[in-house]
Amino acid sequence: MMRHVSDAERRVRLGVRHGLAPGTAFDAVSAATRALTVLHATEPSTVYLSLQARVPSAGVAEIDAALYDDRSVVKQLAMRRTLFGFPPDLLPAALGSASARVAAQQRALAVRMAVESGVAEDGAAWLARASAALLERLSDGSALSARRLREDVPELGGQIDVAQGTKYAATISLAPRVLTVLGAEGSVFRARNEGHWRTSRPQWTLAESWLGGRVEPLDAGAGYAELVRRWLASFGPGTETDLVWWLGATKTAVRRALADVGAVPVRLDSGATGWLLADDMAEAAPAEPWVALLPTLDPTTMGWKERDFYLDPALVGEVFDRNGNAGTTAWVDGRIVGAWVQDPAGRVGLRFAVDVPAAARRALEEAAERLTVWLDGQVISTVYKSALMTAGR
Repeated sequence: MMRHVSDAERRVRLGVRHGLAPGTAFDAVSAATRALTVLHATEPSTVYLSLQARVPSAGVAEIDAALYDDRSVVKQLAMRRTLFGFPPDLLPAALGSASARVAAQQRALAVRMAVESGVAEDGAAWLARASAALLERLSDGSALSARRLREDVPELGGQIDVAQGTKYAATISLAPRVLTVLGAEGSVFRARNEGHWRTSRPQWTLAESWLGGRVEPLDAGAGYAELVRRWLASFGPGTETDLVWWLGATKTAVRRALADVGAVPVRLDSGATGWLLADDMAEAAPAEPWVALLPTLDPTTMGWKERDFYLDPALVGEVFDRNGNAGTTAWVDGRIVGAWVQDPAGRVGLRFAVDVPAAARRALEEAAERLTVWLDGQVISTVYKSALMTAGR
């Protein structure tokens, strides 16, 4: 008989495995990162705020150390052309699968843009020259900003007009396209950040300089299988639809990966088929009541495509934008109940989307106070302000 995993049990798994329920917090940044498979890093502040919610002892200095000294969290472009913070041992899987898929797409785009901009008649040849020159500039072990690389490497010259005739019209450099391709391929990595932890001003350096050597990618099948295995351990049970969306992959790749890891089908409350690892079939023990305040694009909020078990479908438009990007969230026992915002002085306030019991409201208010203290007056800006954040009630 097929195992049934209720929505209530899924919410328990979410709280416990993601370090949000009482007694489940992590004592190290690396442990929290592994528990979530990867950290969203599109907005640099998300890495810090996702970790502070799960590692009580971690301040900015500890997270900086993980990113830039220990390098136990490494930023890499991967699934859905999104930047993530990876445990280093998961990089071979990503580089052979999700990142390779992105790299191929970005390589084709860079070639096309070089031709359309008039920079080169042969876009592939231009990209090869520009890539070789950039890698040569970094061969001395240095770490340089994109701006410095443009100044030092003439082959990176060239601009293109985009979105002409719209309010988004702009003239952009082609140099970042080269960095995107080389980064997705694992030839270069984002090194130290020249700006504040809330902003993104990365330096770039060779893989050999940042990680001590090139990362050897797994083949695509093995790479997707390892990503799916880690995802199921963090987010399972989930559906095929969830995995296709999260990976930015094809159904064929997902089905093969599920078979390769020996995933077991289970029945969900929705009637859909979910998947668990074969050694993860035991029923989850109940968790104590919990609350959490999570940042924009947090891994928990972004872990699934089919979200009804933790978010009322009527509230999707208040929490997510049209592209599926989530704003800040307030959680009670595995359900999103609202969002959090800051006033100009940096104090954290709450915006509720549903009625919240008094005890949970008090707990969220206490969490808001703790987050206010942790932020220490720093106001987090974001381009992913949800409807609830801007017009909450």
